Amino acid sequence: MTQIEESVEVQVPVRTAYNQWTQFETFPEFMSGVERIEQRSDTLTHWVTKVDGVQREFDAEITEQIPDERVAWTTVSGEARQSGVVTFHHLAEGRTKVMLQMEFQPEGPAEKVADKLGVVKRQTKGDLTRFKKFIEERGRETGEWRGAVV
Repeated sequence: MTQIEESVEVQVPVRTAYNQWTQFETFPEFMSGVERIEQRSDTLTHWVTKVDGVQREFDAEITEQIPDERVAWTTVSGEARQSGVVTFHHLAEGRTKVMLQMEFQPEGPAEKVADKLGVVKRQTKGDLTRFKKFIEERGRETGEWRGAVV
């Protein structure tokens, strides 16, 4: 398993950053390689990704969700093996640190080489940077889900 830890500071309140992160279907707007996410229930999402011409589909289950604090997930079926957590930290009025920690299993020789070269780590950092731009330019979230999963 490969572990990745990246963070970004965003110029919005914790509530705004958290609320936007719960809008999984908007992820393709700032996550490279994510073509589509369908929210199938409060805790189940279906992902379609395409990276370097390789398309994958998988289901991920939200295992923990605490409003304004954290969202944790793990894949439960499909062509990818990963788990992770994103946490939200109040830094100052209108300023939040978004921390992403993820584990994934690279599949096949090409993914293993890309992983060794740090491609996924750079992609993750880029996704967080695009999230920052997305939420800061809007100044508000596109929606929210305030339920808890424990």
